[in-house]
Amino acid sequence: MARAYDVDAVERKWQRHWAEDGTYEIENDDPRQKFYALCMYPYPSGPAHQGHVRNYTFGDLVVRYQTMQGKGVLSPIGFDSFGLPAENAAIKTGTHPRVFTDARIAELKSSLTRLGAVYDWRREIHSHDPDYIKWTQLVFLRLWEAGLAYRATAPVNWCPGCQTVLANEQVLPDGTCDRSGDVVVRRDLEQWFFRITRYADELLEALDDLEWPERAKVMQRNWIGRSEGAEFDLVVEGRPDVRIRVFTTRPDTTFGMTYAVMAPEHPLVDELTTDAQRGAVEDLRRRAAEETEIERLAEGEAAALDKRGAFTGTNVLNPFTGAPVPLFVADYVLMGYGTGAIMAVPAEDERDWAFAHVHGLPIVRTVQPPAGWEADGGGAFTGDGVKVNSGFLDGLDIPTAKARAIEWLEEQGIGERKVNYRLRDWLVSRQRFWGCPIPAVYCDTDGVVPVPEDQLPIVAPDDVEFLPTGQSPLALHEGFLHTTCPVCGGPARRETDTMDTFVDSSWYFLRFCDPWATDRPFDPEAARHFMPVDQYIGGIEHAILHLLYARFFTRALIDVGLAPGIEREPFKHYLAQGMIRMDGTKMSKSKGNLIAPEHYFDTVGADALRLFHLFVGPPFDDMDWSEQTEQVIEGCGRFLDRLWRACTAEPALRPGAETAADLAVRRAVHRTIDEVTNDLDRWSYNTAVAHCMELLNLVQRYGRGETADGQATGGAGTPGPHEDAWNEALDALLSLLAPLTPHVTAELWERRHPGQPSVHLRSWPTADAELVRQDTVTMVVQVNGKVRDRIEVDAGISESAAEQLALESAKVSEVLNGAAPKRVVSRPPRLVNVVL
Repeated sequence: MARAYDVDAVERKWQRHWAEDGTYEIENDDPRQKFYALCMYPYPSGPAHQGHVRNYTFGDLVVRYQTMQGKGVLSPIGFDSFGLPAENAAIKTGTHPRVFTDARIAELKSSLTRLGAVYDWRREIHSHDPDYIKWTQLVFLRLWEAGLAYRATAPVNWCPGCQTVLANEQVLPDGTCDRSGDVVVRRDLEQWFFRITRYADELLEALDDLEWPERAKVMQRNWIGRSEGAEFDLVVEGRPDVRIRVFTTRPDTTFGMTYAVMAPEHPLVDELTTDAQRGAVEDLRRRAAEETEIERLAEGEAAALDKRGAFTGTNVLNPFTGAPVPLFVADYVLMGYGTGAIMAVPAEDERDWAFAHVHGLPIVRTVQPPAGWEADGGGAFTGDGVKVNSGFLDGLDIPTAKARAIEWLEEQGIGERKVNYRLRDWLVSRQRFWGCPIPAVYCDTDGVVPVPEDQLPIVAPDDVEFLPTGQSPLALHEGFLHTTCPVCGGPARRETDTMDTFVDSSWYFLRFCDPWATDRPFDPEAARHFMPVDQYIGGIEHAILHLLYARFFTRALIDVGLAPGIEREPFKHYLAQGMIRMDGTKMSKSKGNLIAPEHYFDTVGADALRLFHLFVGPPFDDMDWSEQTEQVIEGCGRFLDRLWRACTAEPALRPGAETAADLAVRRAVHRTIDEVTNDLDRWSYNTAVAHCMELLNLVQRYGRGETADGQATGGAGTPGPHEDAWNEALDALLSLLAPLTPHVTAELWERRHPGQPSVHLRSWPTADAELVRQDTVTMVVQVNGKVRDRIEVDAGISESAAEQLALESAKVSEVLNGAAPKRVVSRPPRLVNVVL
């Protein structure tokens, strides 16, 4: 499409200017109020795709907007440059991962520059740089010294395709690797772990105070999985000296326990399995060893439960009734959660109910179901009710009965109150080359020994052989493998595992505060100045990996003395941008459905593409890339053409007194300033664009000598806009659009104000309260952040009245469908958000 200006020349001009001028560089002693804006640093897989464009457009808008607000903005960039794709490329092509990675970084940097994203490039870091490796290894040593890093043998998730261990979080619900798609299997290996479980309660409790999307907090709460209940002993029938410890969140249901279950890995399985049952139990154990934890926890078909459990031939005694109940082994019980054994109450648990039916076990209800429950099909009842068939608990409600049951267990000396967690310690060992080497050596005399800090960094050699074996390529390199023990000076072997790449991304935001430090990972004073990150932006898929690990790491670094005095939460606000889909599927390199931005940079330009991503919908929502997308992007280009023509036009301007029509334009300008400021402060970028579009429409009509209703603006004989109102409108429009479409607004501002500082260095416009004031305003009513209604309200409406009107809205009531809101955020007179 033909454009009103040379888009490529304008955009490249300003990209050079921002880079050469260092416009967005900031010193650590900058006196302005700080604002730390950060997008999750990217893995460099090649040129940018539309997901990058969306993410970094949002981030760049924040940087430019906060700068115009007068703040000293830290806007760093770096690259999460360790990872499997580079090593897999080395296996296939023979290209060293460093060469492959550096080339991909160059491609991605070029894309970010052409997008117009601005950073303090002096602070750029790569996780594969020796300097960064050194400090990551020092952090590891400090955690090890504090008991937060340790080595243990454990069953691990092994990906045969990637030839490495995966964390639980990297295994998909179908039991496959989240990167390669291969079926993950279980192996027992000696591995390095970080003791994240020590921080489980703090990580959980602090979520309540975070200004994050609720779904991100729910994901972390569920992953930490705090369960309150009781642990108690089950005595083996006929062997009073042998006891099995079980954990339950519902000790009040123990009267209904009709069988018990051990994990296949439980240490008592061999001892308690009779000869007659040993074959069935061993078959089950072999099958369980081939499955991931996620596969074992899957509900599956009820009919399959006969293969998922095997009777041991032994009974245990129900401590509340004294009755013997059969002891099974089942794959859906995990040794790593609780005690590795459970009691089973079929009447109050759906899986236990199905298991009991398959194996012909009795079912005893301990909670009275509602009337008609059995007639409607019955089944396990998991709701509230009065206790029945429960001896001394009969007639009690569930909370009271639960407390009384725990008291009884403690009185009898067979149990105690207990809290368990789903969260497991973070397994960080990876059998790969392209990662940060773990700084440990193995000595036959002194055991596992940390590498002295003055020998860091331990950097992997370049001359390694890349073979798709189960071992790290480092294990095959004699020069790397063999070393001397730092304690006795004798021969020793280096650790050949490398760290999970999530270790690198768990502290990079701290290094950005002071990337020039040569004697420590970062200067604590600089970290105290810039931290926490004021606005963090990235995908919701990182909520239980990167975000949880980074929260743990920040606390751990404070506790080991590397980050004294900084806040324990690293990210103050988190914007989880929606994903981009094509044909209902997430865009990804592995699916081959990525849309590169270079075509749009070369045609409509970066500003038009940015505007599209801001305009297409709320940043939190997913979006579909479709045939209509091209039309919308071209429409954004036409809007910028109209902006260009309006700002370069030379209408006949009127001096002198303003008319009522001129004042109406000025009122519209100041209302737009107020609305767009409000929009940007609450991440409503799509409505900010819409308000700017409405203002341009008004400005163009005004330039033609018309009001909104087509009448002459100056009255009879005096057509055309007033010079003050006209210039104020154009300057305000360029200022409001500057963070959104930075290139064209910088160029137009320079043409309108030659010799003056750039629009990006101008203060954000302030609305005149008198010109903004209205008798009534349109109040937007949202439910979970989505607009559901618009209501005309008095401009001075109170918070409580606004909340009441919102909840009385028929459109809101339809969405609520009788549910009570969790909370209502009222910002009268413009916004009420009902949170479910």
